[in-house]
Amino acid sequence: MARNATIKHVAREAGVSVATVSRVMNHSVLVADGTRQAVLDVASRLGYRPHGAARSLITNRTSTLGVLLPDLYGEFFSEVIRGIDQAARREGYHVIVSSSHSDHHELETMLRSMWGRVDGLILMIPDIRVATIASQLPAGFPVVLVNCAGDTNGHDAINLANYEGAYAMVQHLITQGHRRIAIIRGADWNYDASERLRGYRAALRDAALPAEPELEAAGDFSEGSGYEAAAGLARLRSRPTAIFAFNDAMAVGALSALREAKLRVPEDVAVAGFDDIPMARYVEPPLSSVHVDISALGARAATLLLGAIQHPDGREIRREIVPTALVVRRSCGS
Repeated sequence: MARNATIKHVAREAGVSVATVSRVMNHSVLVADGTRQAVLDVASRLGYRPHGAARSLITNRTSTLGVLLPDLYGEFFSEVIRGIDQAARREGYHVIVSSSHSDHHELETMLRSMWGRVDGLILMIPDIRVATIASQLPAGFPVVLVNCAGDTNGHDAINLANYEGAYAMVQHLITQGHRRIAIIRGADWNYDASERLRGYRAALRDAALPAEPELEAAGDFSEGSGYEAAAGLARLRSRPTAIFAFNDAMAVGALSALREAKLRVPEDVAVAGFDDIPMARYVEPPLSSVHVDISALGARAATLLLGAIQHPDGREIRREIVPTALVVRRSCGS
């Protein structure tokens, strides 16, 4: 291996011009396959790596993807990031991750800070109050919107089958004989939560069951809010026989509250969640949940973004729905 190998060393060893080596390193289509492979073999043998800053000046690319999420806490977001990172690394890209903390002004600040630093952006804005931010994004800048409501302004978009997943879980609980099914909602302004609420109410309506306001407990997707909501539901004069939390973190909090209230799960109250995070199968009892392939969601978002970056012209805008599936475990008595 040559010490501090340069592009000139590679060109000399491969018997080609410096310009040809540069084209190979920048993935130009103007190089024959045989020449490309010869240059790559020499570069590998010499341990040559193109200087990132210099290459970005030539290609006007940073080989970096930006990821802006509403939060970084919890297994859901860590799994999303893992999927994005794995897909990006396969294509030689790095990832910058930041959080808006669901704050409108912070979101705008973070967006401005990303321009010029990344080649494209994965943006998750589940807040229906600020989803119009998508209409303010530069039309030519590669962006993939994840779990966003409203107009995507010509950008690729991926959403979860929130309505369908919630409907299926409530329908399952009904088939298990439950008639008083409570929920722990997400924030009122959250798009995922609003779709899951819509699915819950539709399943009750189709089963000729009333939607009772006292059974729709507030939550914010945190374990603590799940605990507080379940504790309140346990104190109702006519207690629900099942609780469906709109994510697994709240379901875990609910399990703790019910245990403290001396209620058995699932004998006294069945519990179910949404997302099927890795922890769900290891709590006691193992948690029934609406399964989302969270890592695959992140990987698909990265793949769509890389496609938009690498093929900016003539691409068809993609609108994709990630399916969900029921995972039935002991927490709901099945």
